[in-house]
Amino acid sequence: MPRGRRIRLEAVGRFESGAKNREIAAALRVSERSVERWRRQWRERGEEGVRSKGSPGRPRLSADQIARLERELERGPLAHGWADQRWTLARVKTLIGRLFHVGYTVEGTWRLVKRHGWSWQQPARGRSNVTTELWSCGRRRCGRR
Repeated sequence: MPRGRRIRLEAVGRFESGAKNREIAAALRVSERSVERWRRQWRERGEEGVRSKGSPGRPRLSADQIARLERELERGPLAHGWADQRWTLARVKTLIGRLFHVGYTVEGTWRLVKRHGWSWQQPARGRSNVTTELWSCGRRRCGRR
């Protein structure tokens, strides 16, 4: 059983025995605020209300969506309304949201890029180093040459 679920169920047992929030928090090494929230959920929906919903996980794109994303990246940023040909992680994140209505963080976008073998590079010296550019998709180029 996952640790979070075990702790919540232990808290339920202590709620039922009449323990105070402060005592439960200290015994389970969690914040009083968490215990207050669990107690409220327990009152409203019983033990089921206290069960962990689990990790939300990362949004995933299907193989078809990945293939479409790669094709769209190959078209370049200009085709998607940006003023230059730099693929930044923020732009890729925005493109994913526009195309698939899936929210990624910039960090999650970086993981996606890395997971699919697409490479990125910092701009060369003398250019703006604020922008991270996406240059290639696997063996084929997605950005400019």
